[in-house]
Amino acid sequence: MTLEVRVPQLPESVADATLVVWHKKVGEAVARDENLADLETDKVVLEVPAPASGVIKSLDKTAGTTVTSGELLAVIDEQTAGAAPKAPAKAEPGKPTEGRKPSAATTSAAAAPKKEDAAGKLSPAARRMVEENRLSAGEIAGSGRDGRISKSDVAHHLEAAPASQARQPASGARVDQRVPMSRLRARIAQRLVEAQATQALLTTFNEVDMQALIALRARYKEPFEKRHGVRLGFMSFFAKACVEALRRFPVVNASVEGGDIVYHEYYDLGVAVSTDRGLIVPVLRDADRMDFASIEKAVTGFAERARAGTITIEELTGGTFSITNGGVFGSLMSTPIVNAPQSAILGMHKIQDRPVVVDGQVVVRPMMYIALTYDHRIIDGREAVQFLVAVKESLEDPARLLLQV
Repeated sequence: MTLEVRVPQLPESVADATLVVWHKKVGEAVARDENLADLETDKVVLEVPAPASGVIKSLDKTAGTTVTSGELLAVIDEQTAGAAPKAPAKAEPGKPTEGRKPSAATTSAAAAPKKEDAAGKLSPAARRMVEENRLSAGEIAGSGRDGRISKSDVAHHLEAAPASQARQPASGARVDQRVPMSRLRARIAQRLVEAQATQALLTTFNEVDMQALIALRARYKEPFEKRHGVRLGFMSFFAKACVEALRRFPVVNASVEGGDIVYHEYYDLGVAVSTDRGLIVPVLRDADRMDFASIEKAVTGFAERARAGTITIEELTGGTFSITNGGVFGSLMSTPIVNAPQSAILGMHKIQDRPVVVDGQVVVRPMMYIALTYDHRIIDGREAVQFLVAVKESLEDPARLLLQV
């Protein structure tokens, strides 16, 4: 009995996908639910599980092909599921096996991993890194499932390799490398250009004295982690501060549809997460109903699943307002771009000790610049500035978040 493996049903927001890599070849055995291939959409990488155990009879699409929902990918022969290659007879001690003795070349070839097999176990980000550094995938140890090679595995290989083994271009050579954009990177580029072209974007800045918030976090982070099982970070405070500011200035939580302004009476906050494949923005649904622990757990879960490539498209869809934190990479100040069709985004930045004037005295305080980029078509400067001031006040006096004042 043969079974067809087809492209899974893609969500409405995703028209097609790219077949990135096959993990099996024709004639190879496969177990039920084992990953056969990776499909890359403009948001996530999807795995194609085997519907049953058997042997791959045919692969009907090649790597790099664009596919749509329902298209035939492969055929599995379920009848040969139990067939296993016959094991060679064991040689008695001191007695050579019958038949021709394998040559040294054959023995070394069998012992060495095949380059094609190793290349098939590369994640998309690792594949690009291998190509950019002109490495051999067979020389890299994979830490993932079934020996899959991740970007971090390639980075560790590069760090461990002696400088003499580094593959350098010939002396004086001028080398260009042309690497096609991943679907995610291409989609990010498209959306950013569309946002710049269709919205009247403007950015306003302010700065936050983080001393009270840092002291509060230091005081309660251990009991918080002990009780809730998650670390207390700054993102939950910023999320709560933004929700309170959005309540006061609902137009910042609105969006433009044609000639209408749509005021969203719920607060779905997008939280930007950096991955090997690019920046994605999973969404905290009904953030106003979440407590600090729920926000921290959700954000931590997003980050883990995003970097593992298991985050769902539903988690990346929607959102009424976004927060991005460039401070984790050392950014002191930036102008984030709105994630359309949203109308505003808050940018967090690096906390840095700076001299400031407090009560007529120059003191050193941990300061953070915050930025609000907004669509000036519907959000006036007064509302944008007041929104940012409201966020600043909540963070400088965290008791406001508890009392909602």
